[in-house]
Amino acid sequence: MKFHREGRFTITMCIIFVLVVNIGMWLINPSFGIWNAFALLVTLVLLYIILQFFRNPPRIAVPNSETIVSPADGKVVVIEEVEEPEYFKGKRIQVSVFMSPFNVHANRYPIAGTVEYVKYHPGLFLVAWHPKSSTDNERTTVVVKDDKGREVLFRQIAGALAKRIVHYSKVGDKAKQGGEMGFIKFGSRVDIYLPLGTKINVEREQVVRGAETVLATFQ
Repeated sequence: MKFHREGRFTITMCIIFVLVVNIGMWLINPSFGIWNAFALLVTLVLLYIILQFFRNPPRIAVPNSETIVSPADGKVVVIEEVEEPEYFKGKRIQVSVFMSPFNVHANRYPIAGTVEYVKYHPGLFLVAWHPKSSTDNERTTVVVKDDKGREVLFRQIAGALAKRIVHYSKVGDKAKQGGEMGFIKFGSRVDIYLPLGTKINVEREQVVRGAETVLATFQ
């Protein structure tokens, strides 16, 4: 299994913790009693949770200039027409994907093109499904423009558990559809803002996979 680079330090520290705890328990009780077994079980479960959180399975997007793929694994929680005040300053279709702690947390570009805008916003850590999390939480906004001039905005949003947003985008970068652009630690959401008239191909509560599920199609 491949693990994300953002997890290297955490995984290393967790392995050291598992070793220290269990070696310490063995030194205290070399006969390996019930408490040794309990400590081994708990620490191995912790290690398993950390490993599965930072897993980074390969994803292959089928390049298509007319489609918008999901930037994250998770569940669709919002599909609605909204006012986007930061960049477009007008109405757009918002599609939001909620990531639980059990989802893959690598984030990916929904379309190919050029990165036109990147901005990090410090903020709160409301639960990711809170109506104000899109505007009040810590977040990073990225806009990609394709070769036909169509722009898609997507926003990484921190949640109650997600205390660190990582993004690799810089203005002028060439974005590859389905290519990795960041990571959110420990559960949150990604909002995507699409032009009015875009055909939405998913439904609320639908489970989606980053880079592979087609969220919408340009019209």
